[in-house]
Amino acid sequence: MAETNEARYRVGGMDCAACATKIDTAVRRVAGVADVSVSVMAGTMIVRHDGSSDLKAIEKKVTGLGYSVSPFAGSTVPTHAHGSHEHHDHDHGDHGGHNHDHEGHDHAGHDHDHDHANGKTEIEGLHGHDHRPMTGPWWQSKKGRLTILSGAALIAAYVLGHLVPSIASYAFIVAMLVGLVPIARRAVMAALSGTPFSIEMLMTIAAVGAVIINAGEEAATVVFLFLVGELLEGVAAGKARESIQSLTTLVPKNALLEDNGLTREVPAESLAVGAIIMVRPGDRISADGVIVSGESAIDEAPVTGESTPVRKGVDAVVFAGTVNGDAVLRVRVTAAAADNTIARVIKLVEEAQESKAPTERFIDRFSRYYTPGVVLVAALVAVVPPLLLGGSWSEWIYKGLAILLIGCPCALVISTPAAIAASLSAGARRGLLMKGGAVLETLGKVTMVAFDKTGTLTEGKPQVTDLVSFGLSEAQVLSRAAVLEQGSSHPLALAILNRARADGVPVPPAFELEALPGKGVSGKVGGETLDLLSPSAARERGALDGEMDVRITALNDEGKSVSVLLVNGAAAGLIAMRDEPREDAEAGLSSLRSAGVKAMMLTGDNKRTAAAVAGMLGIDWRGEMMPEDKQRVVGELKRQGFIVAKVGDGINDAPALAAADIGIAMGGGTDVALETADAAVLHGRVGDVARMIELSKRTMRNILQNITIALGLKAVFLVTTIAGITGLWPAILADTGATVLVTINALRLLRVKG
Repeated sequence: MAETNEARYRVGGMDCAACATKIDTAVRRVAGVADVSVSVMAGTMIVRHDGSSDLKAIEKKVTGLGYSVSPFAGSTVPTHAHGSHEHHDHDHGDHGGHNHDHEGHDHAGHDHDHDHANGKTEIEGLHGHDHRPMTGPWWQSKKGRLTILSGAALIAAYVLGHLVPSIASYAFIVAMLVGLVPIARRAVMAALSGTPFSIEMLMTIAAVGAVIINAGEEAATVVFLFLVGELLEGVAAGKARESIQSLTTLVPKNALLEDNGLTREVPAESLAVGAIIMVRPGDRISADGVIVSGESAIDEAPVTGESTPVRKGVDAVVFAGTVNGDAVLRVRVTAAAADNTIARVIKLVEEAQESKAPTERFIDRFSRYYTPGVVLVAALVAVVPPLLLGGSWSEWIYKGLAILLIGCPCALVISTPAAIAASLSAGARRGLLMKGGAVLETLGKVTMVAFDKTGTLTEGKPQVTDLVSFGLSEAQVLSRAAVLEQGSSHPLALAILNRARADGVPVPPAFELEALPGKGVSGKVGGETLDLLSPSAARERGALDGEMDVRITALNDEGKSVSVLLVNGAAAGLIAMRDEPREDAEAGLSSLRSAGVKAMMLTGDNKRTAAAVAGMLGIDWRGEMMPEDKQRVVGELKRQGFIVAKVGDGINDAPALAAADIGIAMGGGTDVALETADAAVLHGRVGDVARMIELSKRTMRNILQNITIALGLKAVFLVTTIAGITGLWPAILADTGATVLVTINALRLLRVKG
């Protein structure tokens, strides 16, 4: 195949799949363009072309549609065959501004300079909508300013209209134009670029039609509401993009590199594969690697979601972004910064969000057929009777115009957003957050919910489940264990201290407390030597007999972690702990089942724990899963024909959340989970997932009723107009009436049964 070139751009102001589709359609029509891929999430566009294309024309097309566009520095690269190899490079380069400049947000300006290293400047007037998504507050963005201006003009028109009634209609027309001119410009550009019946075009026809028949007030209001809806989508899209980039802040900027026996601090991204780095206790590990010396407990929650820190020694694999617990480690780097775990998670998330089929807003699909239909019918009514049946031209043109106005889709345009806005705010009041209409639409179709375990179905912190005593009372076992764990912040230690507090057990101060790395703790209290050890460490000391071993194995099989208490070297008791299911998990799962939705548990935890928790909840499960495994399972479920919702709370869930049809974050989860997700359950109740699905179904029913009201009234008046029974005014009243009815019906959603 001939050599193709690839040009890469940053595109600002895209909020949803419809934006990407518009840009894609327009750019494909430029001569010489072979392929276009637009990423809403990354805010980028890649154009493959044969070298004959006018790149300026491509930029013009995109700016004409109302987006900002700027080429990446040195972006045209010849790529052979399909350019797959270079495309791969590009994926890493894509994070250029972010990944390698690990400053994340503090360095927001950096991208900008970096992109314009070649001195290209932004097209004037579009800078308001920066190439990074809504950076800064929403009211500083181009869309935000337009919405505020339009709202202000609307209020001014109302005030003027009341003070000077004679100019009221003009005031509203001016107020409407403030918002409509940019919308109409985009509609025209989209039409010229191959999307004639866009939602913008529908709005423009509706507003202009309304003005012709003196319904300027309504036109101005509808335009303003439309802008508010667009703005909200923009804010949500910007948030999602920022969060993906914020993942990079998990990886430390610097690393301690060993060089000829000395350590020096170097930027983490400069680490070469094979370098040896030193990681101090409490530091985040700055690269993927293998431990060369040292042994420590490593908190892997950021990457695997595993609830308890994992002990790792020489030859064990460690991941970038995880936290080193209690000892110095020397680590040999096995992956460059662009390929480390966090970079891979970011890439997985972006890819998953790209490959999501765009759920078009129902109204977009509808308007594609509706608008041309109305225009055609109106034209036929105006032209056919006079030409073929000898009717009077003026009478039939008037009727044609009346039909255009009856067809004026105010009520229709508002039917979906009104129901969605009501539904989103009703949900938000109950702690159910959903990002926009497409999410709300898809939720009701969900047939399979995949839950993460730790922190989603379970509390996310271990709790003491069993106290077994040999000779002492249970309270004495608990009291002595708590003495040793004072001052520790390890999750298992906290579980013991919480239980001691709950049971009101005395916890006297201890002396000579000593941590035994990898084994446990020891100390002295009131003349007794106490040790709290892992079962293997207790076995080494010969403190366990056969019967105790059987008890420990039985507890382990239930997915519990066991600690052994020794008093003066003899086993005195066992304490078993496990991350227990949330109180409402079982009820929540059964309400899903009764709604006909299946559930499954995906967890990074070990298989024993997974099986034990799944058994208690009566749910299918898969254990020991890395982030990419979860994403893969979600993909498999989708191929089996399920509409999948993924519920999770950790970074390790982000790729799967993005890959699912709907990602739902559990409140109290990590920011990244909350942002990659399409929806969030703030109160963290499992039952809220079922409530969300139910709310979606009610909303879709409401939208259907609204469309029926809007179209039904139109149909009636269409017939009466052609028959000459009603003229323009009743047609307008019908439309206004429909708008009012639709809005009132949508507001019913606010009264949510909760």
